[in-house]
Amino acid sequence: MVGYDPASPAAALTTEEAALAGSAAGMVTRAIISPLDVIKIRFQLQIEKVSWRNRQGKYWGLWQATRCIMTEEGLPAFWKGHIPAQLLSVCYGAVQFASFEALTELVHKKTPYNSQTPGVHFICGGLAACSATVACQPLDTLRTRFAAQGEPKIYRNLRYAVATMFRTEGPFTFYRGLTPTLVAVFPYAGLQFFFYNILKKLLEPKDTKSKGGLHSLISGSCAGVISKTITYPFDLIKKRLQVGGFEEARMKFGQVRTYHGFVDCVVRIGREEGLRGFFKGLSPSLLKAALSTGFTFFWYEFFINAIVSLKSS
Repeated sequence: MVGYDPASPAAALTTEEAALAGSAAGMVTRAIISPLDVIKIRFQLQIEKVSWRNRQGKYWGLWQATRCIMTEEGLPAFWKGHIPAQLLSVCYGAVQFASFEALTELVHKKTPYNSQTPGVHFICGGLAACSATVACQPLDTLRTRFAAQGEPKIYRNLRYAVATMFRTEGPFTFYRGLTPTLVAVFPYAGLQFFFYNILKKLLEPKDTKSKGGLHSLISGSCAGVISKTITYPFDLIKKRLQVGGFEEARMKFGQVRTYHGFVDCVVRIGREEGLRGFFKGLSPSLLKAALSTGFTFFWYEFFINAIVSLKSS
């Protein structure tokens, strides 16, 4: 089971071992879901409606966008920004799960609350994700820039991107969109751990020790879909803010906008694109959330069990 449980063999795990399992889970999951992430970001950044009935923009459907990117940019385009994305996933997974395990252990030892209740997992999961977000936000911004650019590329490689952004936009550009990210990530991650805790207990008999596997995959996938649907608008706003100052690379994809902060972004999206504008790219995002969250919990429990087995042998 994810989170500190004194009755579990995994209770003896150190913070470093939890971080190792979390980073490994993030690395494997990222390689699988990268194409959906690229499509989702393209949808989020498109000003025109994403609709097959009213085809205004460059992209108007999941399969159409897939064919378009494949034709114009080739198969590697679905892994654009994969290096910063992998760095992000490894870093984020390590910090999030290490923090979560440490926080749930703290709750168990220092408070009267049961560390395995859904409410505790909601609070600890949200706080752990906020810690990981602050640590990894620069990598998330770089990943978004790489995934958003078309051909010809503005940024040739990771080193060039970091140097160019720092020189032309300043150090704070790496933290664009941090406010909506933190506002969204606490409930999003908290709800992931909350629903995962509930669903996992429902799927597994009470007298069975958690061993991950199919139950982890199903519980994680359902938890990811529910939490993503609730918090999705904040993710879209974050992406719009992260590409500010990057308008040159966005010209070929259609209209571009420059937003002056979180409130301005919300107001202008609502006025120009309507309520549906906050849910652009929801379809690939839900598919990605199901796969990403499901595989993250699946691989995390897999690597935790592997570490426990190695230590016991």
